[in-house]
Amino acid sequence: MRVKYSKLLILALVSSLCLVVFYSKLKDAMHTQRDMIKNQSITADTHRKPTTADTHRKPRTTTVKPIIKKKSKNNTPLKLPQLTISEDFIKFIPKNGAFWNRKLHSLLRQFDVAQNQTHEDPRHWFRCQPESFELLQTNIQDIQSYPLLYREFLKGMECRDPPVVIDQPTKCESGNEAEQVFLLFAIKSSLNHFERRQAVRETWGREGLYDNGVQVRTVFLLGQSLEDDPNLDKLISLEAQQFQDLLVWDFQDSFYNLTLKEHVFFKWMLDNCPQVSFVFKGDDDVFANTQAILNHLHSLEPEQASSLYAGQIIFDATPLRDQNIKYYVPQTFYEGPYPPYAGGGGFLFSGNLLPYLYHVSFYIPFFPIDDVYTGMCFKALGITPVKHSGFQTFDIREQDRENACVHKDLLLVHQRTPQQTMRLWRNMHSSMLTC
Repeated sequence: MRVKYSKLLILALVSSLCLVVFYSKLKDAMHTQRDMIKNQSITADTHRKPTTADTHRKPRTTTVKPIIKKKSKNNTPLKLPQLTISEDFIKFIPKNGAFWNRKLHSLLRQFDVAQNQTHEDPRHWFRCQPESFELLQTNIQDIQSYPLLYREFLKGMECRDPPVVIDQPTKCESGNEAEQVFLLFAIKSSLNHFERRQAVRETWGREGLYDNGVQVRTVFLLGQSLEDDPNLDKLISLEAQQFQDLLVWDFQDSFYNLTLKEHVFFKWMLDNCPQVSFVFKGDDDVFANTQAILNHLHSLEPEQASSLYAGQIIFDATPLRDQNIKYYVPQTFYEGPYPPYAGGGGFLFSGNLLPYLYHVSFYIPFFPIDDVYTGMCFKALGITPVKHSGFQTFDIREQDRENACVHKDLLLVHQRTPQQTMRLWRNMHSSMLTC
């Protein structure tokens, strides 16, 4: 009996030991599995692709980061051609006490130093450091009298490299080298201008193969909504996916930031469309005659085509000093004349000038009026704007604005509503039209 009891006791102890070992193993396994799940969750969160909400959400207050010597898409430093700044431009902008004038001539001295260095990427010389109000007040004694948006523009004059929020990197790609893009429409737009963009897509900005076998592409250039605007991010994301023609950068889309929009567009072109023959840059409320533009470009002599800057040219313009006018420029900010420039409603230029325009734009301070700034860049390159009577950026006679025959001989008119654009395009291409 005692022996039997001893055997039972031993069996109970062995069983208990097995249960302890089993429980210990099970507990370890559960810990291991939980750790694996946790690690997988962390890994998935770290390496997941950004969602639409992540990449396109409305920007909040951000820390401005410095511009560094970045790599281009082929992992090599950005290489730009040797730059010469025209002596005529240097002499044209007077040296005086105005803030912008002083800033320009300071940058030109910096350019002289840079020319003696081996730096190929001009971004190496520049840092995005928002100007403090104290600095601005030291240099502009009446800064308090400037409109608020003007002061905001001044604070960010050195910030030139905002990230792309929505990109179209394959816009100019083609499997056939013979089908490289001949003309790119680059249209300045705003987030809430969908109706205008759609009218352009359905009429003169339609992409595809045109007469003479040339390719035409279209992109719309956008910034981000202002603080008090409704959030249109989801709608813009859907539009970009549907049409694949929106370029959106992370800066506020205001009138004074149109110059920044010009600068980042130059860089985008260098990265994505370096072989484009010609660029049409304009507003989303113009009416353009695509075939007439193409005919004009085909008529150019090689020398004209290689240095083209054409549109309705404004000569002998000077700054407007009335604060109630959209194009107001304070006297303590800029003093002097404007160079001849093409009206910003729409103009043409040669694609091969893009690297020079981008390069020289680093040495010309941002100006709050974008078409004046573009004229400065071309003058700095020694390129004279060409007046073309087919560009009517200040519109034509009122009695002719619905006349399709009149528009057949024009390259561009400004302004037209989306409904007028649709109607004009339909009438111009009607088989019943007799001109």
